[in-house]
Formats: sequence, structure tokens, C-alpha cells
Amino acid sequence: MAVSPAVAGDGRETGVCAPSGFVAGAAAADIRDHGGDGRLDVAIVRSQRPCQAAGVFTRNLVKAAPVVISQLTLRQGRVQAVLFNSGNANACTGVQGFRDALAMCKAAGDACDLDPAQILVCSTGVIGRPMPMSRVLGGVRAAAAALGPEAGDGVARAIMTTDTVPKQAVRRVEIGGRPVVVGGVAKGSGMIHPDMATLLALVTTDAPVADGVLQPLLRRVTDQTFNCVTVDGDTSTNDTLLMLANGAAGGEPVSAGGGGLAALETAVLEVCDELAEMVAADGEGATRHFRVEVRGAATVEQARLAARTVAGSPLVKTAIHGCDPNWGRIVAAVGRSGAAFVLDRCRVVIGGIPVFVGGAPVDADLEVIRCIFGGRRVDLGIDLGAGEAVGHAWGCDLSDGYVRINADYTT
Repeated sequence: MAVSPAVAGDGRETGVCAPSGFVAGAAAADIRDHGGDGRLDVAIVRSQRPCQAAGVFTRNLVKAAPVVISQLTLRQGRVQAVLFNSGNANACTGVQGFRDALAMCKAAGDACDLDPAQILVCSTGVIGRPMPMSRVLGGVRAAAAALGPEAGDGVARAIMTTDTVPKQAVRRVEIGGRPVVVGGVAKGSGMIHPDMATLLALVTTDAPVADGVLQPLLRRVTDQTFNCVTVDGDTSTNDTLLMLANGAAGGEPVSAGGGGLAALETAVLEVCDELAEMVAADGEGATRHFRVEVRGAATVEQARLAARTVAGSPLVKTAIHGCDPNWGRIVAAVGRSGAAFVLDRCRVVIGGIPVFVGGAPVDADLEVIRCIFGGRRVDLGIDLGAGEAVGHAWGCDLSDGYVRINADYTT
């Protein structure tokens, strides 16, 4: 089945509220203690019915309290809501951090008439600071009081930290003759690197899904989307990607052997890939972002390894930032990636223009390459000449703005 993007402004629903049966609310709780500047920093997404749920979390050995609580909650049964806050990560906060995360779930449960064990919790912000619980709990109650189908935009803004723009995506697909919607929201600008889940993100769908289907689907999609993003090589303590499926669209549940699985997975993949590109484009201090497409690899894993190495190379990132047509840095990054490749079969293309073919430079117009590097999005193509596998990665340039943002982050 064809997957269609949502039309901008085509209704009240945006992002995670686009699928049927989901409502949300957001509130300003002054978690950052900036004197009540009115910035949204607490959000609740609630399904009107219990959901199949899945999650992928940080691989950092230092896990924030909300990550641990949400991992345990996912094992216990069906979920019906997700609670977010920004401004404080509730990470490295000891036993009190776990008490606070559980207190947040209880407050959300009381306000939403749910069991706290039906609520996942996600936090993002500064590490190592106690949660200002009186303000947080007030924000939870205010967000619950504001629940409605038009608050997708509020959720996208409430989870932002150093992000400069909210990030949402929606796709529509037909499964079993019924319209199904997939919506998503994400935040992330820094501490982003592959192999963890990445940032905070939530995907919702009204598709009916059978037991045991959602978790492997989400892992497959994550490997092809969010795990292909690198901004700065750091992995956060709080990275969480969640997915809820409430079945409100009706029909037979999508099963592992059914025909609807491919259509649903394609829609989820497109939502997550759109969000992943938004994250790369909004990297801290970024002025442009780029996609590295690797072909001719021995395996998919090696294709992704080479792509991630190029996307994460500080020398490649600074060359793109400075519009310096120094394509040798790309070849050097491939060479140290650990992926198998044959140099005299290797090919590098920048914005469709070959610069290195068969182990030798091509007489390309470097001024044209300089102009390509000056665009908002840059496409790099690499053929390793070692097989047939394909992989990609998203990255962004490295500017002095990144240093300023992170040098001043807590002060």
C-alpha cells in the first residue's frame, strides 16, 4: 500500500495526536527556574484505550531514573500514557531520582484516572540536579487538565531543550481496507550518536497490532533511522524512543505473518526518517546537515559503519561548515572506519559530482563543490567496491556555535 504524508494544516491533529484516540496536553512549570518565562516544559500524551507499547533506550551504562522506570513498566503490561518533562534530566540523582520519577507517574495517573503502572516517563535536560518536584507536579496536573486532540504542537515544544524548532511527522496508510495514521514527535540537538535509540521520541498509531509485533518492528526501524544520526559523538543518559499502538482504527490486528505489517512498518519508517533528518538539521550550532549514502559494502552493518564514521568525522564536519572542498577527508574517514573496501574501486560523489573514482582524483570543479557545501543540505555518495550492501547516516556541520552552546549550557 502507498504511504501518504499528512497535508500541512489538513486538520486539528498534529504529530502524536494525528492518529485516532490520542490526546495530549502541555504546560509551563518553570522547571529551568528561569522565573516563570512561560516556556512549555511538561507534556502528557494519553491514549483513550490501552496500547501495545515498545521502547528502545540508551546504551549508556549511566541510565537516568526515568529510563529505568520506563523499561520496567514496559515489561509489566499495556501502557496508556507517556509523561515528558524538559529542563531536568533526573539523571545521576540517586535514590531520590527514582522516587521523583515514580511520583511523577503517580501524579499523572491521578490526574488522568490511570494506574501509574500504565504510564511511561521521559525526562531531558541538565544532568545531576534534583527535580524541582513542587513545580514539576504542578505542571503534570496542568498538562493533564489541558488534554485534548489539538495539543500535538504543544508536546513538540514542551520536550525541546537546545532545539531551535519543534519536530513532528505524520503518515497515512491503508491496512485491510481501513485508514491508519502514524504520528511522531522528537527532540534532540546534542549528545546524539548512533547505537542507543537517540534523544526523546514518541511514535503513535491507531493501527491494531498483535502481541509481539511492535518491539521488533521498532528495533528494525530504529536501526535504519535514529541510529543513523550523529551530531557530536556523545550518547545521553536519557535517550528514549517509544511507540504506542491503540487499535482505534479497527480491523484485524497486524501480525508478523500478515500482509499489513509491511505497510505499517513503511509508514513508521518514513515518520522516523523524517524526524531523524530534522534532528540532524537542528544539531547544536549547525548551519547545514548532510546525508552519507554508502553503497558497495560487504554487509549492511559495514555500510552503516562507514557512513557513520564519515558523518561523525570532525574533519568532514568542519570542512562542510567552512565550504572547504577537501574530499580527501571523506576518503580518510572511510579508510579508518573498519569497513572493508577496495581503494581502486572506491568512488566518492559530492552533490552528484564525482571527485574520486577508482583510487584517483577526478578533475572536478572545486568551486562547484564549495557551493554545494554551502547549501542547507549536502549529499555525499560513497561506493566501497566490496559488495552490494547499502547503508546511510545523517550528520551536521561542526561550528563555533556548538562550542558556545555547550560551554554555557548550565550557566
